[in-house]
Amino acid sequence: MRPKRPTHVLIDQVRITREGNDTIIDHADANLSRTRIAIGPGIATMTDADIVEMYSDILDAQWGLLEGWDKTVVEEPPGEKQIDYHENSNQWVPRGDVLRCIIDDGGPNGEVIIHIDDQELSLAEFGRLLRVHAGWGMRIAFVPEEFITEGPTIKMRKPQRRKRRAKG
Repeated sequence: MRPKRPTHVLIDQVRITREGNDTIIDHADANLSRTRIAIGPGIATMTDADIVEMYSDILDAQWGLLEGWDKTVVEEPPGEKQIDYHENSNQWVPRGDVLRCIIDDGGPNGEVIIHIDDQELSLAEFGRLLRVHAGWGMRIAFVPEEFITEGPTIKMRKPQRRKRRAKG
């Protein structure tokens, strides 16, 4: 089961550990997800209470952004690049919030390849690209390749059971 999103905490509800310039916050409630925060060199002078306060400030800022979100997502126009390669992180990164992709099973041993623009991404590379949006959700609409630039009409319904074939 996926851990619940973190909430405000008191210092006695978490365990703070440090790894280099990062802090890791583990909750006493095992149902809450672990949090890693890249702080930088300033971590050396911070107390655990300072880290908990920073963590609460981050959660407040995230909630403020979420409340103000108008549910608009940005899509790069057809013909424009949808992803950029970042040397410093050695990964592809989306330029917008919508990706038009083609699924292919032409990789080694039938492995799935995801085509975005002129790039072929393995599932591992595609997964790294998605990490940019960790903590967010996504909806995937499968459409024929010829209609990939069009937003499909989405109809909500309960799944229909398949009819059994009569043995004959």
